[in-house]
Amino acid sequence: MTSTLTKPASLSLGMDTQVPKNLERLFHESGGSNSAARFAPTTTPVKRLNKRWMEYQGIKDWEGLLDPLDEDLRTEIIRYGHFVEAAYRAFDFNPSSPSYGRCQYPKSKLLERSGFPETGYRLTKNLRATSGIQLPRWTEKAPRWVGTQSSWIGYVAVCQDKEEIARLGRRDVVISFRGTATCLEWLENLRANLTPLPNAGSTAMGHGCDGEDSGEPPMVESGFLSLYTSGTETIPSLQQLVREEIKKILRSYGNEPLSFTITGHSLGAALATLAAYDIKTTFNHHTPLVTVISFRAPCRQP
Repeated sequence: MTSTLTKPASLSLGMDTQVPKNLERLFHESGGSNSAARFAPTTTPVKRLNKRWMEYQGIKDWEGLLDPLDEDLRTEIIRYGHFVEAAYRAFDFNPSSPSYGRCQYPKSKLLERSGFPETGYRLTKNLRATSGIQLPRWTEKAPRWVGTQSSWIGYVAVCQDKEEIARLGRRDVVISFRGTATCLEWLENLRANLTPLPNAGSTAMGHGCDGEDSGEPPMVESGFLSLYTSGTETIPSLQQLVREEIKKILRSYGNEPLSFTITGHSLGAALATLAAYDIKTTFNHHTPLVTVISFRAPCRQP
């Protein structure tokens, strides 16, 4: 199955982007803040989703679904917010812990132990982000949390439940990213100079915060790009991890209706956008519909 989009569909919620007011209200009602986003559980059934799933995934830029906000779309947005919340809950934030910067739970239990036991999805890959910042030697004597260069940033999960696949109208793949947590991630956030987005394609144009074409090639803050593309001799970059997993998923499920939904909060929202563009440009027309649903995505005009 091939998407007709040349770039991923992207829906960003939060005060950092200009979105319809009802989307901002949805975010705040769900508990959005500058820290980890909190989302209330929902049991609202989505009755029409399977027949119109491409529209709900943004193939028409959510035309007619945003203002007023479609109730089924609202349910799906909150559902994807749960995956972001799981990424926060699974991360070990305690700097005195021996597992600081890692995932606290095994893949098979992550969603369940994070408070979301009945998603119908199974984790297939843990993801790590690595900072490209080289710290001075004196930091070697600093506490370990100061120089944590690589840390768990999120995961890939594939829908395996037959009833959920039928409800969704396709097999959905979620890539979820948490927001900033480690010292080096905060330092990368401060590297705000804009750099061209690699491999975005010669016809791709950047978009401002209002969603309008800027007429310029897409740009990204260098710190975000560093966290996406940096690696070490022993630790693959986040980009490599994402590409390897997408290749496996396409090999396993590429002949059936399939979607990639990439979601994240704050820094995770920036990484979600980078991952979506990377998937579309790396796998070209071999990928299904790629959608970004992000929360409080950073956005600035060049």
